[in-house]
Amino acid sequence: MAHRVTGVLIFFFLLVHVLDTALVRVSPHAYDSTIATYKTPLVNLMEYGLTAAILFHALNGLRVIAVDFWSKGPKYQKQMLWSVVGLWVVLMAGSFYPILQHTLSNWFGK
Repeated sequence: MAHRVTGVLIFFFLLVHVLDTALVRVSPHAYDSTIATYKTPLVNLMEYGLTAAILFHALNGLRVIAVDFWSKGPKYQKQMLWSVVGLWVVLMAGSFYPILQHTLSNWFGK
């Protein structure tokens, strides 16, 4: 279920990304205003959430491929799921500061 939810979230991000990029042709001022909105702490937190969704979707997709195409995949699917979750947690912990450094420096001083 989580794989489907992250897939839908990624789809909606891509839709918004295409629309806001297309805005530059319609009105450069509106585009600049939209991009300025993206530089807020809330959007920065959403970027971290997007990273979480993409990373989980990618890692779990590899697990699904292994379950489908490896003869022993169904036997080890539970262990592979926990491996995916563990790797995801480690990678998300490692990406915490690089993604949120601008927001954290604004909140806690430079």
